[in-house]
Amino acid sequence: MRYADRLRVCSLLPSATEIVGALGCTDLLVGRSAECDHPPGISALPVVTAARIDSGQLRSRDIDAAVREAVLDGKSLYALDDALIRELAPDLVITQDLCHVCAVSSEDVTRVRSLDAEVLALDPRTLAEVAESVRIVGRRLGVADRGETVADEMEARIAATAAAVAGATPVPVFVAEWLDPPFAAGHWLPEMVAAAGGEDVLGQAGRPSFPTTWDEVFAAGPDVIVAAACGFDAARIAAEAGAMAFPCRTVAVDANAHYSRPAPRLADGVEQLAHLLHPDLAPDPGLPSIELVHAWTR
Repeated sequence: MRYADRLRVCSLLPSATEIVGALGCTDLLVGRSAECDHPPGISALPVVTAARIDSGQLRSRDIDAAVREAVLDGKSLYALDDALIRELAPDLVITQDLCHVCAVSSEDVTRVRSLDAEVLALDPRTLAEVAESVRIVGRRLGVADRGETVADEMEARIAATAAAVAGATPVPVFVAEWLDPPFAAGHWLPEMVAAAGGEDVLGQAGRPSFPTTWDEVFAAGPDVIVAAACGFDAARIAAEAGAMAFPCRTVAVDANAHYSRPAPRLADGVEQLAHLLHPDLAPDPGLPSIELVHAWTR
């Protein structure tokens, strides 16, 4: 059922759901993906997508193999409940085309028959584009001023962190977007490292992450390895990385909340990185992190 005075929104993208929440528009959401878990309370919404790979109990090597096999076979990694999304009758569906591993694509949505909805794809690759995506969603939801405020606050926090560590010697860092095989960071993550007073030894800002080897990582000489496997929290990362041998300080962080998703909480991640790299200059924001102290020698 449609309501003439109320936009009905279905988010197939965790970062988009976070943005909608940050804009104060959670009440507009009528459906979500299975991965959408923030802001709190979102779990009550109907789930219209499901991952075809059950990664909950798999290690990163097995997940990588399963994803590669699915891609080679031309299979989508997500199933979209066509009947449910038609029943929910959204006016707007928000998804992405940036990463085939992350969410249902806009092309998949447009294949749903009899779905009379606008499809908005958010595909930011840099911190500036993440902020702009907040503004875009704000305008589309009719809260443009709030979108400007949320985006400006995100950028201001990142700028304040960068100012706090300005002048400090950049710390060589490797951000592991995946563990086995290791993936060097791309898109906004190298920018986050730079803003926090570090230098990503292999990452490429604005470009996709890419597979490498731990030998190549160690040869690049990082002083700190930030284990930020996409979609994992700190505890799950530490459980897997704890069995691995690293020649330098290694810290597991909550990648799922503060690093992987292009949403305002990236500012939290920058603040955490700055504290990890320059604790004398940047305060501890109190986010989850686990030092793998047994994996390196002081």
